[in-house]
Amino acid sequence: MKYFYTIGLLILSNSFMTLAWYGHLKFFPKNSAYSSSLWTIILLSWAIAFFEYCFQVPANRIGSSELGGPFSLMQLKVLQEVITLIVFVIFSSLVFKNVSLNYNHLIGFSLLIGAVYFIFRA
Repeated sequence: MKYFYTIGLLILSNSFMTLAWYGHLKFFPKNSAYSSSLWTIILLSWAIAFFEYCFQVPANRIGSSELGGPFSLMQLKVLQEVITLIVFVIFSSLVFKNVSLNYNHLIGFSLLIGAVYFIFRA
């Protein structure tokens, strides 16, 4: 069950992280009615990122083999990076309609999947 809790929490964490890092580009564009000062956007992003940490820290603690979890530190990091990319691709496809996935992106993602294979192949 720790596998599923860790992965689920990482997905939630990365959803908040992606929203904090990139959401302002869509929801607070420059020179629009919703334009805000940079400091306001930074504070709003930090507020959203707080929830990222509320999921990320438990995910790492539940998943870490140092604390009885199923994943080594390297495995946790690579797993988190792959989840980040998956969440980002979904987010950017849904929120930013002008973003397209090209063959070079797919090749890069395939190489990352290869990295996961080698990292988990202990």
